[in-house]
This record gives sequence, structure tokens and C-alpha cells, in this order.
Amino acid sequence: MSLAGWTCRDDCKYECMWVTVGLYLQEGHKVPQFHGKWPFSRFLFFQEPASAVASFLNGLASLVMLCRYRTFVPVSSPMYHTCVAFAWVSLNAWFWSTVFHTRDTDLTEKMDYFCASTVILHSIYLCCVRTVGLQHPAVLSAFRALLLLMLTAHVSYLSLIRFDYGYNLVANVAIGLVNVVWWLAWCLWNQRRLPHVRKCVVVVLLLQGLSLLELLDFPPLFWVLDAHAIWHISTIPVHVLFFSFLEDDSLYLLKESEAKFKRD
Repeated sequence: MSLAGWTCRDDCKYECMWVTVGLYLQEGHKVPQFHGKWPFSRFLFFQEPASAVASFLNGLASLVMLCRYRTFVPVSSPMYHTCVAFAWVSLNAWFWSTVFHTRDTDLTEKMDYFCASTVILHSIYLCCVRTVGLQHPAVLSAFRALLLLMLTAHVSYLSLIRFDYGYNLVANVAIGLVNVVWWLAWCLWNQRRLPHVRKCVVVVLLLQGLSLLELLDFPPLFWVLDAHAIWHISTIPVHVLFFSFLEDDSLYLLKESEAKFKRD
């Protein structure tokens, strides 16, 4: 527990929390939240065990699919480096999500939030590369600089000025909507010509549907499983499907570029 950052004061807060919960329930009141969060039953040094395990499994799924992608997709594929970079960004985000749910501190919370925003922005960049960047590198470079500027401003504001949960939520929802609309529009436009984009459509729709779980707010089942943990668990197969789409699309682009090279 010491290695995970638990102190005697932290442990005292944890024990006092459960005394308070017991008194609330004894008097017939609803389960209270503490600093805006539900009480979770700690397992070993894991503060939120279900979410921590689910985050780890998401990261493991991303790692397995990254290894598969690098095995089956040649480096010469036009999207290879962008897709591999996206996989590493995702792995980094799930690492910090695991750390945050293992031990909730100011640092781990910020890293979890910032890395989640980075994944969404990189997904937008991935979409830009696929839809525009391969044909217009100059546009891609300008857009990449814009995204980096947005991420820097976002992180700087939350780190140096004020950690505003409301602003962070609005910002992530906004860039998430851009990501969803862009991917979905491209997929629908190309679904007849590229049958494998149906996988991407399913991923986009699943993520939108599963995100509704975050709107649910109930005390953890068995003091372990809350809506956020269920959302993390449900996203594991989504990663597998999305990387399967990236693999199919990268192989298609490679075949197309080789055919064009032969024609030239």
C-alpha cells in the first residue's frame, strides 16, 4: 500500500468513509458520495478494483491488436505509422486509467483526463490522415499543428489556471462529436466501395451507445461495480473491432498504392 501511495492519513479517511456509510444506511438514508465520488470497497491497494482491472484489460486488448497489426501489415502501408502511433497513444491512456483507478490522486486524475483527451484528438488526426492527409500532406501538417495547439492550451488551462471539471467535460464532448461525425460521414460515403468500413460504423455507434452508461449514476454494486466500470468493461471488444478495421483498411491502401505504382 505504501508503494501505491497510501498513507496513514489516507487509510484513516477510507475507514472513516465506511463508518459514515454505515451510519447513513443505519438511519435509512441514501448512500452518500464523498468529494463527488461513490464509496468503493478497496481490494489490496486497488481503490476502484473493477475499473482498474477493466482499464488494464482494455490496454491489454490494445497491445494484442497492436502486435497483430504489426505482424500482418507491412511498414510500407500508407497508414502504418499513423495507426501504430494511435495504438501507443491508446496504450498510454489505458495505463494512466489503470493507475488512476488504482490510486486516485491529483496527479493520476489529471494524467487520466489528459491522456483520454489525447486519444480523442489522435482519433480525429487518424481520420484526417485517412480522409484528407494522404492526398494533401500540406493540409495534414497544418491540421496536426492545430490539434497540438488545442491539446497544449487544454492541458495548460487545466494545469496552470483551474482544473474545471465542467469545462473538461464540455471540451471532450465537443471534440468527441467532431470525431464521431467525421468518421461516420466518411464511412457512409464509402461503404459501397469499401465493405470493411462497416466495422468502423459499428465501432462509432457502439461507442456512442456505450457512452450513455456514463450518464447512469448509482452506488456501486457490491461496492465494486459502478456505471463507469461497466463502461470500461464494455469497451474492450470495441478496441478489437476498431483495430481489425485499421488492419483491413491499411492492407487495402497498400494494395491500392501497389496497383497505382504498377500502372505508373
